[in-house]
Amino acid sequence: MRTPLIVSAAALVAVVGPALPAAAAAPTPSPGAATVTKAGTSFLTATAITAGQPVRVGASTGDYLYWSFTASAGQVHRVSATVSFPKARGGPSVWSVDVFDGLRRRQACTTGAQTPLVDATATSVELGCTLREVRSWADPWSADPLPGTYYVRLAVAELPEADLGLPVDVDLLVSTASDAGSAADDGELQAPLTADNRAGAVLTGEPTPAPVPESDGAGWLPGLGSRWAWTTAGGILAAVAGVVGFGLTRRPRRP
Repeated sequence: MRTPLIVSAAALVAVVGPALPAAAAAPTPSPGAATVTKAGTSFLTATAITAGQPVRVGASTGDYLYWSFTASAGQVHRVSATVSFPKARGGPSVWSVDVFDGLRRRQACTTGAQTPLVDATATSVELGCTLREVRSWADPWSADPLPGTYYVRLAVAELPEADLGLPVDVDLLVSTASDAGSAADDGELQAPLTADNRAGAVLTGEPTPAPVPESDGAGWLPGLGSRWAWTTAGGILAAVAGVVGFGLTRRPRRP
């Protein structure tokens, strides 16, 4: 495996880690929910769970663990998992949690440590993935989450070959957010997207009507600025130009 690359990434996480914001509080299981103690090894054998039902299984490093749950329109689901390492490991590793819809399309996570890097001395690692709000409809070409069955897959993405087969303990919980918040598809715009840098003054008095120009001729004659005067003059000039042009282009008759 790429041990030097993992060690470099671990050093980078150690430097950048303190600057990251604190994680949100972990969700709690539903009262009285039975604990699930098994997991599937593929999409077809995924173990069905419900939101708020805790999962606790023992597995080996290198196993692919699958669970499935049902989502309805308007819900926002959060997947939280903790992987514990009872035995010492030979090097750092990268773990991942992925969520797929019923068509096996990988869904994007809005928040959560989806692929954290685990140091060789760590005794556990926490993973998370908050999905987008489930929509009641979507265009056929989009990958928006729709109501139906979703699949959770937990596995190790990268590790030293000597650590394959070591025992791990997995705790997983799928919870439903009570408030979509910023993850909701339809929100309310609280401020203009572009500030108005040329704001006008508010008129408080009565508007003054514009003065009407007086006519130059008698009452029935149009003024010089009238549209009728310019239309009539243009028609006369066009007629004169037509007569002159015809006279210049007319061929004399032969005897």
